[in-house]
Amino acid sequence: MKLQHYLGGLEGLDPISLETRVFVEPWEERIFGIHTAMMALSPQLDLEATPSTFNTEWTWADLRKGAEAMNPFDYFKFRYYEKWLGGISEYFVAKGYISQADLDARTAAFLSSSAALPMGGDVAVDARVRKYLMTGDDPRRERPVPPLFAVGNAVRVADPKSVDHTRLPGHLRNKVGLIDSVYPDAYTYLCDTGVDGVGRAMPVYCVKFDPEDLWPGNTETNFTFYADLFEAYLEPATTLRNL
Repeated sequence: MKLQHYLGGLEGLDPISLETRVFVEPWEERIFGIHTAMMALSPQLDLEATPSTFNTEWTWADLRKGAEAMNPFDYFKFRYYEKWLGGISEYFVAKGYISQADLDARTAAFLSSSAALPMGGDVAVDARVRKYLMTGDDPRRERPVPPLFAVGNAVRVADPKSVDHTRLPGHLRNKVGLIDSVYPDAYTYLCDTGVDGVGRAMPVYCVKFDPEDLWPGNTETNFTFYADLFEAYLEPATTLRNL
């Protein structure tokens, strides 16, 4: 959630699009399907083997990292599934499935003519994708150690350096809140975020904040802000408003 991906609390931005359709153009459905198939065929899942040559890990986090690697000005220029397409294409080139030159040539061919899309498929691949859609990829794990915090504890949100990806909203960094609830077991993220600290299974907490601490002088009365946060993003605090 770098700046261009998390805009909570920022002023002076253009109006937010209120488009409610999931897919605006037919090609967007194909991009979603490609992403879903990549997740289903990713080798970290304990599912039946298939003849697919896709043999590297792909998760929602990889998709997000691809978008977050974009220049912020480009990010605002492209539509939602255009960003998906860019991230997926970059991944296939980086992993050696296709060269940039071949990708450029195929793109030029499709843009210059109404070439038919490739057909085919494999029943085993189709079956694995359908099974993945039914079972998903559960992040819940057994808790390896007791949680560091309990309900009622005051905590300060850390300000870790994020390189590839972070799950920490920018407007909560360095803010103080109160543990409202501790979720059962532990939860992992879909990939390691490096120095950001998230990846391994850890406790997750619902933390409540006084909006006046987050947006001084610009809040409503009788209102409390809640956020679910990984334990890696929290540290003990000694001062706290009355929540």
